[in-house]
Amino acid sequence: MTFDLASRLAARRADNLFRQRPLLQSPQGPEVVVDGQPLLAFCSNDYLGLANHPAVVRALQQGAEKWGVGGGASHLVVGHSQPHHALEEALAEFTGRPRALLFSTGYMANLAAVTALVGQGDSVLEDRLNHASLLDAGLLSGARFSRYLHNDADSLAKRLDKAEGNTLVVSDGVFSMDGDLADLPALCAEARKQGAWLMVDDAHGFGPLGASGGGIVEHFGLGIDEVPVLVGTLGKAFGTAGAFVAGSEELIETLIQFARPYIYTTSQPPAVACATLKSLELLRSEGWRREHLNALIARFRAGASALGLELMDSPTPIQPILIGDSARAVEFSRLLRERGLLVGAIRPPTVPAGTARLRVTLSAAHSEAQVDRLLAALGECQALLPNEEGNQ
Repeated sequence: MTFDLASRLAARRADNLFRQRPLLQSPQGPEVVVDGQPLLAFCSNDYLGLANHPAVVRALQQGAEKWGVGGGASHLVVGHSQPHHALEEALAEFTGRPRALLFSTGYMANLAAVTALVGQGDSVLEDRLNHASLLDAGLLSGARFSRYLHNDADSLAKRLDKAEGNTLVVSDGVFSMDGDLADLPALCAEARKQGAWLMVDDAHGFGPLGASGGGIVEHFGLGIDEVPVLVGTLGKAFGTAGAFVAGSEELIETLIQFARPYIYTTSQPPAVACATLKSLELLRSEGWRREHLNALIARFRAGASALGLELMDSPTPIQPILIGDSARAVEFSRLLRERGLLVGAIRPPTVPAGTARLRVTLSAAHSEAQVDRLLAALGECQALLPNEEGNQ
């Protein structure tokens, strides 16, 4: 008996779900070169335009000159360098929490936090549209795992009534494929009624949301009592790489002692931490980036609505255009690329069946003229796209 991988791949192609990696041949930015073609990109999570910022690049270079390239070992052996420590202290101060812990990826941070906090005899309740890393963490924790209806505090309450042991409620802050915000005040209220902890992965909220870019917790005016476990990633609005968990002294020490993804992995290059310290400084000091980004979001939504495109309820840089059929979404994306624009077609299983979409992401590095060019191309391609029955 052998693995029939060819049939699996053929079926994915037949369902218009086959994925291919675009080859980026330039730095991140609005104007990129992909597979040899110059394109105007609307598919990066570099929300504040910091991934190729000269000051951040210099900080990385200077960090490499001083600290070398590799982390060398795990944090608990001899891989916890001064830049890592300084970044953790800066992130703790930024989030208004006693401590923060640095991870190499967001996937690792989520897996570490959930599996260190709950296990057999406990419960973990997650939004059904949570990121795959959160869902995987819940399944791997060994705790009783249940998913509540998307952003539905009543559905959460019913599951909390049946929860056993220590109970962790887990939600994205900004849902990465829809762009909508978690109703954190309502989720917090239900969790606190039952003595459960709330964990929020604010990967897409840090930077764009909040008066100072502090994310969805700052946006709603919540603190550590309402959201004891706060996760953020550094490869999106921060423009670098890695992730962190911020919380109490006891939480962070628990992760250091018990979180296997933290204990058993080499630390990120210290030069990356140097770069992130600079990007954090820019995120906090240059509020014009958030202001410009918010203006672009409003401009795009107004223009897309005027074209009759079906938008989702998103106040964030993630602006999905609902298409429905996977083949139509792929064709829409292809027509845009023919016109020099790069917009990804997101299909199942990343999103539910029948909800394939174009996932437009905006950045503070985009100009109003570039957003207008996108809107013009969307209108032109929409007119060329066959309808559901196959007619134009």
